[in-house]
Amino acid sequence: MTKCVSTQCLADFLEDANCRTRELLLDLDDKQLMGPKLPIVNPILWEVGHVAWFYDQFILRMLYRKEPTLKDGDKIYDSIDIEHYDRWDLPLLSTPDVLDYIDTIRQKLIDRLGPISGSNMASEQDSFIYQFAVFHEDMHTEAYLYSRKTLEYPSPNLNTSKPLINSELQNEKLRGDVEIPGGKFLLGSQPDSPFFFDNEKWAHNVPSYPFKMARLPVTNKEFSEFVADNGYKRRDLWHDLGWNWRNRAEAEHPTYWVADGKNQWLEKSFDNYIKLVPNKPVSHVNWFEASAYCNWANRRLPTELEWEIAATSEPTDGGEKFSISKRPYPWGDDTNTIGKSNLDGRTIDTVDVNMFGEGDSPWGIRQMIGNIWEWTASNFEPYPGFSPDSYKEYSQPVFGTRKVLRGGSWATRSRMIKNTFRNFYTPERRDVIAGFRTCAPFDWT
Repeated sequence: MTKCVSTQCLADFLEDANCRTRELLLDLDDKQLMGPKLPIVNPILWEVGHVAWFYDQFILRMLYRKEPTLKDGDKIYDSIDIEHYDRWDLPLLSTPDVLDYIDTIRQKLIDRLGPISGSNMASEQDSFIYQFAVFHEDMHTEAYLYSRKTLEYPSPNLNTSKPLINSELQNEKLRGDVEIPGGKFLLGSQPDSPFFFDNEKWAHNVPSYPFKMARLPVTNKEFSEFVADNGYKRRDLWHDLGWNWRNRAEAEHPTYWVADGKNQWLEKSFDNYIKLVPNKPVSHVNWFEASAYCNWANRRLPTELEWEIAATSEPTDGGEKFSISKRPYPWGDDTNTIGKSNLDGRTIDTVDVNMFGEGDSPWGIRQMIGNIWEWTASNFEPYPGFSPDSYKEYSQPVFGTRKVLRGGSWATRSRMIKNTFRNFYTPERRDVIAGFRTCAPFDWT
């Protein structure tokens, strides 16, 4: 059951999400807000209207039987019924009108909560659905950011983000693997978790073998060595589907890398080109690229079970076992992520893999939350006991067609991400802010 939160918290979430949307919208002109027809992006102008429609549909209309705020909104902004390539040809609201639309709905949502204060607790129903709808907007604002990179729009100015502090910049350098023992582990979320998405239901015992996980994600420097060794041209390193993708895409390096001399690279960052930073995590690589690298390096991707064990548990019995209790964050229970992770668009980019040492897990693994989403070896499948929530199309229709990612990126909102959060994309996607860390091969001796 979702933990009840205050009406002040929900109102603040609504206002903050809207501020982030405006920051990512208002510096773009009408042409940029529509953009070209591509399979991996939506028209940003359509997405903003869809977010407004989503609040209206799943809270005011479905739960509280209100009339639609926008007549014919279902014919324009329902993502389930409207084909992707049709979204450029709809009678979309103008920028001022779509902002009025979302403002009107947001005020209705705040008004129906009753007194807004830190002591007035919202109902369990409202606590869940308001947070879910805000997190839906948060997912779209992250999509606006990586869509802006895809479309080579200028880097946005996020005034709502807090700048980095010195303690986040100065951390010891880590190397190597951490050994984590085997045992039974409760994968997923339990009913008393403060908030969870439907695909996290329900926690269930799964056996795990001992494994060794890298303390750090794979860096640009490490991945460039794979590229220099003709990793993209060696058929033996690639899965069949991955090799077919590589040939169709004519991929020879990560999508935003640009050659700048022999084994030297620039990286496209929005509408600029910058020198590739060796100790940043490689990002904007897809699952196929990550898997090929692992084959080249004699490593493997972690399963999502291993990832969650490493992020949520702590050593017991002198490191011979892991704890039964689970932390919501690698560093513990503290919801304040400042000093511990690169989230909320604070940097508009990835940072050095050695930063944010205060966010290490008890196993000594760094940046498990923030900086980049991390591909896992696991297919996105339902857990035992799964049942969809009110937005039935969130997870259920795509089970079996996606790979699981964990951990969140620099663009992910801190209020949404937890150790148990399961993201999911098809394995060819390289526009999303994703990289990976590796595990040593299993030792069966």
